[in-house]
Amino acid sequence: RLSCVASASALSRRAAVSIEPVMIWPSDMAKTACAMRIEVTSQVIDTILRASAAAHPEECCGLLLGSESRISAAEPTRNVHPSPDKQFEIDPQALINAYRAEREGGACLVGYYHSHPSGAPIPSVIDEAQAAPDGKVWAICAQGDVRFWQSTDEGFAPLFLPVIGS
Repeated sequence: RLSCVASASALSRRAAVSIEPVMIWPSDMAKTACAMRIEVTSQVIDTILRASAAAHPEECCGLLLGSESRISAAEPTRNVHPSPDKQFEIDPQALINAYRAEREGGACLVGYYHSHPSGAPIPSVIDEAQAAPDGKVWAICAQGDVRFWQSTDEGFAPLFLPVIGS
């Protein structure tokens, strides 16, 4: 089973645009060199859109859970950043709980989501600076749209995930 453990935070660089099929690379800590195709359920999209609307004008945030091939759940978390109208920080306890559940055979922590209440669904300068290049999926919601990105050594790369029924 592929480990989805994230590496410690590190600085990333500017995004590299990719037109290749969606490939998610595990972190260096996973010590596994395999690629995968991944899809997202419509329920995940709906959850992110609802969380974004409920949190507005603050940023919402949460976890993307699933498996090597599917993002099957979006779990809202508290935004514990001191300025939630400008930035987000996922509640550290939620991350600890997700990693514990994964170790015990639960869903894999595939990535994270957050909203940009007054921006576009693309990584911000702050997102770029704070993202670890660990291959995790980032969903960014803005203006009623959810877009997916992969955190890489070169920055964020756009992902074009097929949306399937829940």
